[in-house]
Amino acid sequence: MQFDAALAAQAAFDEAESELGADWENAVELEDTFSSNAGATAREAYEGLLALTTRHPQAHAFQAFCIYITWQQVTEQTIAHHFETGMRLSEAYLASPDGKDRQHLDYVAELLESFRAGLGLDEEDEIVVEFRKDTPKGGD
Repeated sequence: MQFDAALAAQAAFDEAESELGADWENAVELEDTFSSNAGATAREAYEGLLALTTRHPQAHAFQAFCIYITWQQVTEQTIAHHFETGMRLSEAYLASPDGKDRQHLDYVAELLESFRAGLGLDEEDEIVVEFRKDTPKGGD
């Protein structure tokens, strides 16, 4: 991977404050619990963070944050469920790139490839192929 998912997660989380409105304090508590615990406590906080993405479909930075922390879940517990969750979140994120930060889009596309590879799905799917076609190439 060409970036640090933990650093990208922190940056995306900071960007998400304005996106979550009244749910920001809840997100801060869940993130604090997630990042300072392990086991069932961390998993419950992680699931709570994922639940916020469904309540805030336009919270693009927060969605990217959840994808990045899903990669952290993969590195801590390498199970198919985490790869599948990451793949599902990444595909949904990339399906509509309008209005999203270019760096987050690039990082999520890279993570999608990693989630797919972890499941033994080496070929790029249709969403990634379309995303790559739409991505400008070259310099300025």
